[in-house]
Amino acid sequence: MKNDGIKNFFYRMLCGAFLGISVIAPGISGSIMAVMMGIYDDLIGIISNPFKNFKKNVAFLFPMGMGAIISILLLIRALDFLFANYTVPAYLLFMSLIAGSIPTVIGEAKKDKIKKSFFIGTALAFAFALTIGMLAKNGQVVSFDTGDVLSTYMRIYLPVCGFVSGMMSMLPGMSISMLLMMFSVYEPLLSLASDVMGINTWFTDVWFSKILIIATVVIAFLVGMVLFSNITKRVLDKHHSLGFLMVLGFMAGSLVSVFPGLPKGAVNWALSIIAVAIGLSVSYLFKVLGEKFNVKE
Repeated sequence: MKNDGIKNFFYRMLCGAFLGISVIAPGISGSIMAVMMGIYDDLIGIISNPFKNFKKNVAFLFPMGMGAIISILLLIRALDFLFANYTVPAYLLFMSLIAGSIPTVIGEAKKDKIKKSFFIGTALAFAFALTIGMLAKNGQVVSFDTGDVLSTYMRIYLPVCGFVSGMMSMLPGMSISMLLMMFSVYEPLLSLASDVMGINTWFTDVWFSKILIIATVVIAFLVGMVLFSNITKRVLDKHHSLGFLMVLGFMAGSLVSVFPGLPKGAVNWALSIIAVAIGLSVSYLFKVLGEKFNVKE
């Protein structure tokens, strides 16, 4: 039992690491990552009512939080380099990781009776995710300058963006980074986080101001996530098949919207093929690990 607890701890820590990556990797849905890893039901149950079984919830979330923080700190610069210099292989890696979870989502949808009318929901979810993705990818939605994160206007606008992103974060298939791109604050927030991590800027007045801005965005995000997760959970509980068919629509729309195009050159083709193989393999591995180590305590 002790070994099972240790395995469970490190498995959730690994899950947290991938959830951390999904926060900063463009177009990747953390909720779909959670579905793929077999922890979505537990996660949304805790977030929708965090103070019920509080100690147990903390024990469940603590290793995930550790994994997320470690992955973000270690990989934020690496992912920035990867997406900047090897864009197509990087996107295909994460797209294949998400695509590999499609059989799991279909399996969830099949647990209840599927009606033909449910596919209207699938189509609407696809259109919504595709619209969000294309808006984020092809143009700015806001007309003002979002570059100066220390401005009074941005100190208000950024938490609002965080709140809306938190509301949408528990919808499987919706990407936090895509929403932030649509609001034109993804790059400013990424730059802000990178600045805060810079050791030469620690404990200055500007550093404390930036820390405060990040804190307000995180708090607003968490409030939005908790408030909206109750609605998401009720929909999935009462309309399981419809809910997961809509998840499938969100996934498909997200995948189409972030598709970076075909690779150019032999090196990019080779890297892209390797990336797809790794993504599908990791997705399958998580399914196996989830069944083996994601023990209900």
